[in-house]
Amino acid sequence: MSDVFFVGCGPGDPDLITIKAKKLIQKADIVVFSGSLIPKPILKFCKRGKLYDAAKLVREEIFDLLYKNAKKDKLVVRLHDGDPAIYGAIREQIDNLEKKGIASIVVPGVTSFLASAAALGTQLTLPGVTQTMIITRAESRTKVPKREQISELAKHQATLIFYLSVHLLTKISKEAIAGGYKKTTPVAVVYRASRKDQKIILGTLTDIAKKVKAEKITMTAIVIIGDVIKPKSYEYSKLYDKTFSHGFRKAKVK
Repeated sequence: MSDVFFVGCGPGDPDLITIKAKKLIQKADIVVFSGSLIPKPILKFCKRGKLYDAAKLVREEIFDLLYKNAKKDKLVVRLHDGDPAIYGAIREQIDNLEKKGIASIVVPGVTSFLASAAALGTQLTLPGVTQTMIITRAESRTKVPKREQISELAKHQATLIFYLSVHLLTKISKEAIAGGYKKTTPVAVVYRASRKDQKIILGTLTDIAKKVKAEKITMTAIVIIGDVIKPKSYEYSKLYDKTFSHGFRKAKVK
């Protein structure tokens, strides 16, 4: 009886997959992957194993594949895009396997909001602007608690990051403004971050929905709202300030 590996393959660029993830995919007997979300260059790492597209399966079928093959002592990989812990639905799979006596190991991956920040060449936390990021999704078929409504989260004026929500950008913009963001707040939409067909659309809360619609982007994109996108000003880090002492360096003040 073997463990099941829940593996994050990163945002899409095959060079951004971790060494551990790549080795597991190469050695795997069974790889259950997340349909159109996993790029073909990454699936090509699977040279000896059998591939199963999870997009064509329901929860029970996926669980059955994982359980039966792990019970036969096969190396089983459940391959997720980005990082499995973010909207990956792994908790239910891990719990069900545990009930059957199968242990699970999670291998983290580079998630798409970090790949998006890299594509923008920006920093999501800036001294004097914000030290907080809020990662969420807009309400659609999956309900969101009232305390996590966009207008409530907007009150924090932090960097607000949306997964699985680019098709709801008009709603997001209206609720963000209602919650306290200025209409001129910068917004970035990064489509297929890190991939060859990556697109970056920049705007404000008043025009970003129109710009994204013109590009016909309805999925596979990260939305980032906040002044960190295009800061008017910010403070330098205290860590490297000559007047700042810490455990590895004394302040250098004349």
